[in-house]
Amino acid sequence: MAKRPKTIITCAITGAIHTPTMSDALPYTAQDIASQAIAAAEAGAAILHLHARRPTDGGVSINPQDFAAFLPQVKQATGAVVNISTGGSLKNTIEERIAPALAFSPEMCSLNMGSMNFSFHPLAKRYDTWKFDWEKDYVENSDTYIFRNTFRDIANVANTLAPHAIKFEHECYDVGHLYNLRFCMDIGLFKAPIFIQFIFGILGGIGPEVDNLIFMKRTADRLFGDDYRWSVLGAGGAQMGLATTASQMGGNVRVGLEDSLQIARGQLATSNAQQVAKIRRIVEDLGCDIATPDEARDMLGLKGADKTAF
Repeated sequence: MAKRPKTIITCAITGAIHTPTMSDALPYTAQDIASQAIAAAEAGAAILHLHARRPTDGGVSINPQDFAAFLPQVKQATGAVVNISTGGSLKNTIEERIAPALAFSPEMCSLNMGSMNFSFHPLAKRYDTWKFDWEKDYVENSDTYIFRNTFRDIANVANTLAPHAIKFEHECYDVGHLYNLRFCMDIGLFKAPIFIQFIFGILGGIGPEVDNLIFMKRTADRLFGDDYRWSVLGAGGAQMGLATTASQMGGNVRVGLEDSLQIARGQLATSNAQQVAKIRRIVEDLGCDIATPDEARDMLGLKGADKTAF
């Protein structure tokens, strides 16, 4: 019997687009982001997906100075792969969103593969108090937002960051995004092996059912053959169930407070590391080994931490 591939755990430490600070566990200061990222790596995360926030009010930041406040500390304290978001805020241009990646030339960046309605406005009815003044309006009005990722935007990101040899985490929220990615590969924007993050459970994207995971995986197999690696992100209460299923299908997993504030349905997580430890325990109990950061680098063809600019 062939040995099962090791499972890469990605941890998304603190969200920007869709995660207001509705849990005290969600970090927003540079020190808290660094501390939680380091703890997540120690718990078993090979890849750390990082956003920055304004330290004054927890709002979205794409200011490279806010990334600089924690990136060197994370690199020095862990061997983990650093993956910087290009998502930014739903109100930022693509040029603004890639500024941190241009400044720091990380090993990986996220890249959304299509424009979409991206809404989380139902959350507004679930909370009576908010930590910061901006949050309620931002959440309530998200039913008017379009997360813009046009073909020109995607090409802009690919061409601008090409000299940096960055591997993209191609975030696909629906099956059409897989076809977008195939087209982009056909015109030479991205080279194999690519890394796809299947995302389930965001309002505006595909739902968090196992049938949809199987459908997305079959479609990717048909479109990319052996030229891709894949991972699964389940939003909210779907996080652990879909991650467990993905690990048993030979895929990789993403957890973290960006994607879900819970450790179990109805129970808030105390940290990112708690989520990493839980999915690691599940994966290992079901007979899989987790990948180290260097093994993840080899599996994904990354340039190495020594070639980053932080």
